[in-house]
Order: sequence, then structure tokens, then C-alpha cells
Amino acid sequence: MTIDVIVVGAGGFGREVLDVVQAMVMQGPDNIRILGVVDDAPSEQNTSFLAERRIPMLGPLEALLAQPITVQYLIGVGSPRVRESIAGRLDGAQRAPFTAIHPSATVGSQSRLGPGSIVCAGAQVSTNVTAGRHTHINPASVIGHDTELGDWVSVNPAAVISGDVRVGPGTLIGANATVLQGLTIGARAVIGAAACVVRDVPQNATVKGVPAR
Repeated sequence: MTIDVIVVGAGGFGREVLDVVQAMVMQGPDNIRILGVVDDAPSEQNTSFLAERRIPMLGPLEALLAQPITVQYLIGVGSPRVRESIAGRLDGAQRAPFTAIHPSATVGSQSRLGPGSIVCAGAQVSTNVTAGRHTHINPASVIGHDTELGDWVSVNPAAVISGDVRVGPGTLIGANATVLQGLTIGARAVIGAAACVVRDVPQNATVKGVPAR
């Protein structure tokens, strides 16, 4: 049975998500079909990039809702807050998210990825990791054992989350940041790029630096 997929978002990360899905198609059985991309306000440049790849721009988000109910979607939008808003709208329309794992990524035993999660090229997800809905695990990032990622979490490229860490929903972990073992990061926090987190971070906080403050 063919799985039809639409990517929400024509920007840089949306096109990276297309790379993930296309790699899955090339690596595995030919049962995934990319129908195109939807975006409420695509730039001329991003539309041109899609045309070069021969990926159809289908129109705004309403174009996805006009598709058959069997069509699944991936949200290729980096902002956790925007992703949550889009997911809420599509959930209300009873649309099912697709889960995408690049063939070069590794996912350990007894790990569970929520619907709509995206694991990019070279990412490493260790054993007994739990990721919520629409989590983004970007290229070359590392998620240590027994870690829990809430819904809409973004782990940016080359970030390292050590084992037994709790990351609340809507949190963004910046590129090359490190979170030490056993810590708790509150909901909707922002961890700056290259920060080293050595203590718990409260919800809605923004921390940066080494050590992160």
C-alpha cells in the first residue's frame, strides 16, 4: 500500500525533510510517494528550489486539507511554537502525521518516536529514548539513553543530550549545545547554540554560554 506524504513548509528545513523522505524512498521499499509541499507564504527563492527538484508546490495549508484523508503529512518548520500551531489545526481535521527517519540515522532498542517526528541524517538516538509528537532531531545530533523529549521539541544540528535527560514540550536545543546527564529542561525553554547546560533549566527560560546561564 502506497503512503502519500505532503511536507508542510517550503523553507530550508522543509527541504531538508524532503531529503529525509527521498532517502527513505531510495533505501527502502517503493511504497512512499511525495505529493508535494504546502506553504502559506513561500518565498520566490524557495519556490524556485522546489521547482529545480521537480517537487510540486501545492499551495497553502488548505491544499493539504483538500487532499484525501489518507494523505499523511510532515511539518518541516523549525520553530516549535509554529509547529505546535500547525499540528493543532491538522489534528482538528483528523489528519495523520508521517514519521520520517533518515537511513543513515540510528535509533536504539526500545526507543519510541511520536507521530510526526523527524530524525535527520547522521543523528544518533540511543536506547530507551522517548520522543513526543512532531519532535525534530536534526543532522548529527545525539540523544543519550533513557532521555525523554516532549512534543514539538527541536534538537538542532550536532547538539548532544546526555543520558536520562527530561526535555519539556516546545523546547529548542541550539546547534552544538550540550546538556549534561540527568538534568531537566522545562517546557518552551531555549538553549543557545554551543551552550553547555550543567544545571536544570526552568520553563520559558533562555540560557546560553559555558556554563549556560
